[in-house]
Amino acid sequence: MGRLNLNQPIARLNNGSDMPLLGLGAYNMHGKEAENAVAHALEIGYRLIDTAEMYGNELEVGKAIRTSGIDRSEIFLTTKVNNRDQGYDSTLRAFEVSLQKLDCEYIDLYMVHWPIRGKRKATWKALENIYTEGRVKAIGVANYLVPFLRELKDYASIVPAVNQVEFSPFLYLKELVDYCHSNQIQAQAYSPLVRGKKMKDPVLTKLANKYHKTPAQVILRWDIQLGVSAIPKSASPARLKENFQIFDFNLSDEDMASIGGLNENLRVVDDPMVYF
Repeated sequence: MGRLNLNQPIARLNNGSDMPLLGLGAYNMHGKEAENAVAHALEIGYRLIDTAEMYGNELEVGKAIRTSGIDRSEIFLTTKVNNRDQGYDSTLRAFEVSLQKLDCEYIDLYMVHWPIRGKRKATWKALENIYTEGRVKAIGVANYLVPFLRELKDYASIVPAVNQVEFSPFLYLKELVDYCHSNQIQAQAYSPLVRGKKMKDPVLTKLANKYHKTPAQVILRWDIQLGVSAIPKSASPARLKENFQIFDFNLSDEDMASIGGLNENLRVVDDPMVYF
């Protein structure tokens, strides 16, 4: 399957596809802001771009990718089926709409955005159909905590390639990451920087000083060393560049453990268990 030869860490997914571990999340960016953010990210070196129908910016994301001058095969593009479109037939239709908006021949990763009660099985079966037809390189889920993944095992013919969840040192879902690793599912973190709420944490600031990095860079490096993909969102060219400059240092085992000890079950997004 897809082999990416990039100067950055790559995850080999369970179906043989390659995905960069660090990417750009396009949540809450609209119009020119979204288009410019993706264009800047691609110029800097990002090759994983994450969007969703729910974000309302697939048109702009697709345009930025097409006009970047970068070969489509070098870019890993993710989008997701919206909650209102879940169900078998409606998911198939939603995929076609996303494909048209993105104006791409294929999508690298198509995901169930949230585990909607009463729709999970039918929606996943639709994704399996899309994958079997070769219209998407990989399929995955988002916001699936361990109970949802265990339930998925009962009806899935295909193991999801990626599980994208809210994850940070302050929401350290170790059981979930371990479950994903043991089941060959790539864990991916959204809101890894806690929307800036914890950048003054004393442990992070101490480590930032030690490594001559920023607290955000320390967090993202922690993700990468855990083997967790991260998709921080930013529209700022300076912040995009900062977030990408994490491949020139390594956190010690002791410092990794210190960051892992920051967990306080802090969420900035809804708890997915409300859907169980």
